[in-house]
Amino acid sequence: MPTFQIIVCAGIVPEPLQTLEPVENAGKYALKNEAMLPMIIDPWGMHALYEAAHLSKTYPGSKIYLVVAAPKGKLQQVMMTIAQKVPFELIAIDTPAGGFTEAYEVAKALEQAIKSIPALDMSQTLLFGGWESASRCSGATMQMLGEMLGITEQFQGVDTLTVKEDGSFEIMERVEGGLHQKSTFDKLPAVLGWATGDLPEPPNNPQIGMMNMRGIMPSIMKAKKEDLPNEGIELKSCEVPKALRETKIVDNMTEEMIANEIFTWIKKD
Repeated sequence: MPTFQIIVCAGIVPEPLQTLEPVENAGKYALKNEAMLPMIIDPWGMHALYEAAHLSKTYPGSKIYLVVAAPKGKLQQVMMTIAQKVPFELIAIDTPAGGFTEAYEVAKALEQAIKSIPALDMSQTLLFGGWESASRCSGATMQMLGEMLGITEQFQGVDTLTVKEDGSFEIMERVEGGLHQKSTFDKLPAVLGWATGDLPEPPNNPQIGMMNMRGIMPSIMKAKKEDLPNEGIELKSCEVPKALRETKIVDNMTEEMIANEIFTWIKKD
């Protein structure tokens, strides 16, 4: 039975439904009161972690490395929420958390962290991450990271990974029209940018949490600082979209009349 080294890349983002307001400081943008916002693991990265957990459980002896680029001051709080779900070794990188970072610089920081993993065997390596990101939504970070590591087998928008009896791998990727594209490859390494996957969230296990916390705190304490200066990138402006609500109550309108009114309203803008 094969074993895998599964590297999951993730960041942290503000908890949903928070009010996010951009502010400019010394020519750079950040989120207002970012240090005060409650944070969670990026949802796409979380899906990747859960898929890694199921794969690791199916193939005993496999190991998960969770590589997180985030402010280490916030990271301990976030790790407490997921430490009981998945056994992993944390590799922390101390970076800004906001969405005003450049994908190449994030990928470069992740590359250096991954290359520092001792005894990493690329012939057993699956590199997991989010297809998209709630903060760095360029959809390019995992692709760049794979290229930097020399990994040519790359799949984005993955919902399913199946290890076949002959040792090959079958991937189901999302394509247009709500369809999936089926792909296969024979050997590792490979990059998988996960969409939502199709497996449930692992249950909490206090024993896993205690085991993880022994390594989480030392990893956070020694996290390498990466400023991500965004060289060559200039944001001309950044603002919160204006909220607009126009409500009216009308009786006895047909579906066609409603559709025409909505169409006229959209066309107006």
